Amino acid sequence: MLRDVLLTASRNRVVRRIVENAPVSRNVVRRFVAGRSVDDAVQVTAALIANGLTVSLDHLGEDTTEVGHAEATTKAYVTLLSRLAEQDLAARAEVTVKLSAVGQALDEALALDNARAICEAAAAAGTTVTLDMEDHTTTDSTLGVLRELRGDFPWVGAVLQAYLRRTESDCRDLAYAGSRVRLCKGAYKEPESVAFQSRLDVDKSYVRCLRVLTQAPGYPMVATHDPRLVAIASALVERAGRAKGSYEFQLLYGVRPKEQLRLAGAGETVRIYVPYGDEWYGYLMRRLAERPANIGFFLRAVATKS
Repeated sequence: MLRDVLLTASRNRVVRRIVENAPVSRNVVRRFVAGRSVDDAVQVTAALIANGLTVSLDHLGEDTTEVGHAEATTKAYVTLLSRLAEQDLAARAEVTVKLSAVGQALDEALALDNARAICEAAAAAGTTVTLDMEDHTTTDSTLGVLRELRGDFPWVGAVLQAYLRRTESDCRDLAYAGSRVRLCKGAYKEPESVAFQSRLDVDKSYVRCLRVLTQAPGYPMVATHDPRLVAIASALVERAGRAKGSYEFQLLYGVRPKEQLRLAGAGETVRIYVPYGDEWYGYLMRRLAERPANIGFFLRAVATKS
């Protein structure tokens, strides 16, 4: 119930204004968001890499309805990639792009052109791009753009969400050599007709999908903080005879940092999803909805300030 409330609030403009203007929000945002500027993003990236981690950077923004905003977001990514190259960070830091932030809702061709410009900048910097996945209404469009981009940039990563009923089939379609696939549970409010609703059903779907990806010749990216799923993933890659470095674990910035270091210390490739920018509200609300511990952190911050 609380998860549904938070996911609904993530797209409510009135609630957004209240949360964005609340002084306590700054404390919570600092935990989950690297900062507002490209300098903040680069600084956090350098610190994570120094600790043996790798990074995927997300310039926050979604549901863009203006061409100018889409172009500004594209330029921000190009600038970020240039800075990563200048600081010798690009080999261990890639970028994650939401197509809705670069014009998907306006024109799929516009989003494709903007995503292509980001991929060209990534190639010049010596790194990669992953296309993030959003609500189910954009899935076919996002996978279509992915196919187009992989024609010129075969290393472009995909994201699939285990709570969608279609995802096991999508995993089979994308489970080929050279295909990078990030598997996450999913963080949008979806109807029962297209998505599993119970945590148990989502977890079962996650394991089924992960089994497909680990047994195929692609590059699975295991995005979860659930200790049980991390353990299952470790068992599946071992059973499949995968060497370390032929897959990776992904965790969110600010969530279970000790686990991030533990996995890296065990020789695993660990990539931290690092968001930055002004458009942090929707991202923050989905993070609070995902884990009760995050909600508790927020409430403790409120209590401290009250």
